[in-house]
Amino acid sequence: MKGFFIVHLQALLFSLGQQLRTPFSSVLTIAVLSISIALSGLFYLLVKNVTHLTGQLETSNQITLFLGQHVSEQDGERLQRQLEKHRNIQATRLITKAEGLKEFERYSGFGDALKALNSNPLPMVVQVFPRLSLTTQQQLQQLLDELKVIPAVSVAKLDMQWVQRLKAIIVLVERGVLVLASILAFAVIFITGNTIRLELQNRQQEVVIAKLVGATNGFIARPFLYSGFWYGFLAGIFAWLMITGLMKLLQSPIEHLTRLYLGYQEVIFLSVMNSVILLAVSSLLGVVGAWGVLVTQLNRLKPE
Repeated sequence: MKGFFIVHLQALLFSLGQQLRTPFSSVLTIAVLSISIALSGLFYLLVKNVTHLTGQLETSNQITLFLGQHVSEQDGERLQRQLEKHRNIQATRLITKAEGLKEFERYSGFGDALKALNSNPLPMVVQVFPRLSLTTQQQLQQLLDELKVIPAVSVAKLDMQWVQRLKAIIVLVERGVLVLASILAFAVIFITGNTIRLELQNRQQEVVIAKLVGATNGFIARPFLYSGFWYGFLAGIFAWLMITGLMKLLQSPIEHLTRLYLGYQEVIFLSVMNSVILLAVSSLLGVVGAWGVLVTQLNRLKPE
């Protein structure tokens, strides 16, 4: 066992030394591989952040009731108290006409134009927050149908519809990211394989001599496989640095966007487990690329 580990350690260090002897070509190969791996990781993180955001939005769903123009403020307060006693309603909030006009002036940018109106055209609004036990679309729709028939209610709107559409889009994007990651994984395999093929051609005489003295294909392929490992492993490290750096750049705008909907949400970065998986997968892709070339090329190199 000691001899086995020594042989593999020697092959590991020898393959690293071979890459250090050609730093320019090695850096170019690692850079291309790291960009491919970083693209997959970056899209994965972006989708994960958006998915987490929609999950938070789903827990903050609400029903908005627009009351008729004939409903007085006292009637609106009476309706609010009645709704708070409903078994499926957790809380309510009444927005009077004056409060609604102030919010509209603040966020619409039409404050000066609204001053020219003789009366307030906005209706009173009751925001209804269903209980957290209502988790399905069918349960929320049943509550919406109950609130629609209230005489004072002019329009009832379930604010979850756009979130459902967004989730459907995210599912589509997740499939697209999976396809893109698969394509980039094959690109990593092909790039690594082509690099190992060039190294094998440059050391063709060395391989032929090794076969003349009785070296097996496994013995000859060992340092090349470790070269593929180093390409994948180093590309994984640089890809992790690129992903982390880009997410740091995007952190501020993402947090600003989430504040507009949820108040605050921290940006999700690669966890320790995700980082380990990234390095393991990138190293494995490098080894697979090298192995695919060596299986075919070593059988063709025969001593004359």
